[in-house]
Amino acid sequence: MESAAAHPRPVLTGSCVLPEDADRAALVARVHAPEWDGPCVAAVRGERVVDLTAVVPTVSDLMERDDAAAVVREADGGRVWHLDELLAAPHGRRDVPHLLAPVDVQVIKAAGVTFTGSLLERVIEERTGGDPAQAARVRARVERAVGGALDGVRPGSPEADRVKELLVAERLWSPYLEVGIGPDPEVFTKAPVLSAVGVGADIGVLGASVWNNPEPEVVLVVDSRGRVRGATLGNDVNLRDVEGRSALLLGRAKDNNASCAIGPFIRLFDDGFDLDTVRGLDVGLRIDGPEGYALHGSSSMREISRDVLDLVAATHGPHHQYPDGFVLFTGTLFAPTEDRRAPGSGFTHEHGDVVRISSPRLGTLVNTVVTSEQAAPWTFGVRALTRSLARRGVL
Repeated sequence: MESAAAHPRPVLTGSCVLPEDADRAALVARVHAPEWDGPCVAAVRGERVVDLTAVVPTVSDLMERDDAAAVVREADGGRVWHLDELLAAPHGRRDVPHLLAPVDVQVIKAAGVTFTGSLLERVIEERTGGDPAQAARVRARVERAVGGALDGVRPGSPEADRVKELLVAERLWSPYLEVGIGPDPEVFTKAPVLSAVGVGADIGVLGASVWNNPEPEVVLVVDSRGRVRGATLGNDVNLRDVEGRSALLLGRAKDNNASCAIGPFIRLFDDGFDLDTVRGLDVGLRIDGPEGYALHGSSSMREISRDVLDLVAATHGPHHQYPDGFVLFTGTLFAPTEDRRAPGSGFTHEHGDVVRISSPRLGTLVNTVVTSEQAAPWTFGVRALTRSLARRGVL
């Protein structure tokens, strides 16, 4: 990704990022408090953001409570911030309050290739060896041979086994097809604990990458018992040129400074928002480039190939526990293919791109693209969190 001079950041307000029915939603935020040099768990109540850290010191603790939604709506809080002021605050500075990613000590997991469209794009990356100039030619061949064969196939089914036999015979089988239609989904650790960035922050792409894209996704918030307690939005940034060279470079492609964005808020489950709501969510993507470029896309959770609870079960169970809970990116349908820089170059980010990921019931996650090398360094880890909470006497 080419670097450029600093570009104006978008002006964010509560009306830009809140869900359309925010007045009925139990919304969880995290706020950086300079006086404590650390984060506060907070409830979003209209334009007021209320500190709940004295009641629940971490978001993980909140998710363990059966009355989490009631706590967010009703608990007496401490300090109150104005949402618009938090959204307007400059990021990367520790001397002003600002919004953070709304998760803390939960492990950040991600499921991959859970939509047929993105599955085919992963196969194309592999076949091109990460070279965007080859993508159009390879895409046509793969779609002719593979696309129709995958229509309506349930992962792990006898029909999926027959499709695999056909594609192996045609020498078109791929590790991505295995996790796309095989019995076991791809679940990996996206980013370290406490490393995600929140709404309004810069999001990072390795400076050397020449073929990359955002991955707008619904993110499940799961407690230590494997119960899904709520949902939010996320950007699982992907370096297509890196992963295309080898699937074994997934860590290099996915886990870099500021390469994971989550937010704007966690919406907790209640009588008006539950798993069935999540299964029907539509997710929109808008990218506005500094040169006037614009891209729009959308996807629907109704098109996912595996049920979200199957993804949770593949992550948590007798085989693996998460004592502090976890969040789970559920995959994306969206993989932009149109050329941006030149014919045959495909889509890739430019420095200064503003990425908006939105869903009416979850709000809008907004981030500005920079290189991972230029993004604010990640310096606040578990030791810093425990020291900050201990100073407040809430541990």
